[in-house]
Amino acid sequence: MSRAMGRLAIIAGTGALPALLAARHPAAIVRLAGVEATVSAAQVIEARLERFGALFDDLREAGVTDLCLAGAMRRAGFDRASLDARTAALLPRVMAAQGQGDDALLREIVAIFEEEGFVMRGAHELRPDLVAPEGVLAGKPPETGDAARARAILTALGPLDVGQAAVAAQGQLLGIETLQGTDAMLRFVAQTAPGSGGVLVKRAKAGQDLRVDMPAIGPDTVALAAAAGLSGIELEAGHVLLLDPDAVRAACAAHAVALWAVP
Repeated sequence: MSRAMGRLAIIAGTGALPALLAARHPAAIVRLAGVEATVSAAQVIEARLERFGALFDDLREAGVTDLCLAGAMRRAGFDRASLDARTAALLPRVMAAQGQGDDALLREIVAIFEEEGFVMRGAHELRPDLVAPEGVLAGKPPETGDAARARAILTALGPLDVGQAAVAAQGQLLGIETLQGTDAMLRFVAQTAPGSGGVLVKRAKAGQDLRVDMPAIGPDTVALAAAAGLSGIELEAGHVLLLDPDAVRAACAAHAVALWAVP
């Protein structure tokens, strides 16, 4: 971290990550209206996307200096009738960024919080033990070119802000992650190409800000990969989170799915 962390607040999305971070770092939880976050905390700050001005004030009143965006958050529309003055002033910037893709939108949100004096922290900074290290993590990687094929496709599509995951089998692309997410892609593969023995590859996009959108897999990802008939999962070392490494490895063993990470 660039400096010692002060009072932390986690802007909580869905999934396991917010709770994993809060377990190691006492933090206030920012709960956004319409987001089904399950993490609990002694201090909860209720917030709405239409009232960022109020959120800035509430964070300062709580003594918060550092923020972490954690968990899945889907794009949501604004109720323009509920906008406070600060959010209304920011809206043109946010809408312009949204039209350029998720990466641009997240960068703009980070810039807004930083302009307000808050320091943005990445989940990988708070829990480096969750970051996938290079090497074989479970099982034996299949001796095929499928991982290289999926990796090449992700590298080519990264500048277009398409997705972080792809599935290939026998040299063919079976699925590419889009806005619906990795789980939806794996369900599609299970329906359209069951038993392929292919490989899921999960990598960060080029230039992606890992503080706010670091790829992640959990034991459910492993189970879905197995249900789709895949033989292995390749991750980008140092750029993908394991949501409970022990549980992920146990799932790999239970489903006979290999797991490894490469640069």
